[in-house]
Amino acid sequence: MNLSDKVFPEVDLLAIQSAVRTILKAVGEDPERPGLEETPRRVASMYAEMFSGLHLDPARHLSVTFPEQYDEMVLIRDIQFTSMCEHHLLPFNGVAHVAYIPNGKVTGLSKIARVVEEVSHRPQVQERMTQTIAELVNDHLNTSGVAVVISAEHSCMSIRGIRKPGSSTVTSALRGEFKTNQSTRAEFMSLINSKS
Repeated sequence: MNLSDKVFPEVDLLAIQSAVRTILKAVGEDPERPGLEETPRRVASMYAEMFSGLHLDPARHLSVTFPEQYDEMVLIRDIQFTSMCEHHLLPFNGVAHVAYIPNGKVTGLSKIARVVEEVSHRPQVQERMTQTIAELVNDHLNTSGVAVVISAEHSCMSIRGIRKPGSSTVTSALRGEFKTNQSTRAEFMSLINSKS
């Protein structure tokens, strides 16, 4: 039993390995040749890791809170992630900026990064990822407002199709004060775009 069997028991690794062998044959390769013999196992392990967020509830990270009368913005920016585009099963890499305005309680800073990490480990589109993170933080911390901005480069645009490396996609989700208060939104945008 390898590590993936222990860590990701919900994933059918043997089915993935069989599918990878089929793909290799379909493109004209020999899955038994040296160099490819272990590829189906490696790919299965990689998919189990990349899609591990399907079997986890990221909201659990937001269950630990601390009473605090702080009512200004809390921003965790430049949270690096890798996710997988559901249209081509190619990765997209980027950063997430997540801000919230507490309403009587705060959570540990690393908990927000954990939410981003687990939500990113699913096949999805960036737009849904952005909304999911905003809704989780808003709903489970009962905030006065949440803002999420994600900037990512998509392999499906940079290595195939239009082939435009370096182009980035930016998505946002605003809730509460960030949606209704222009100065709060402007402060958030200023902070995520500052160099310090």
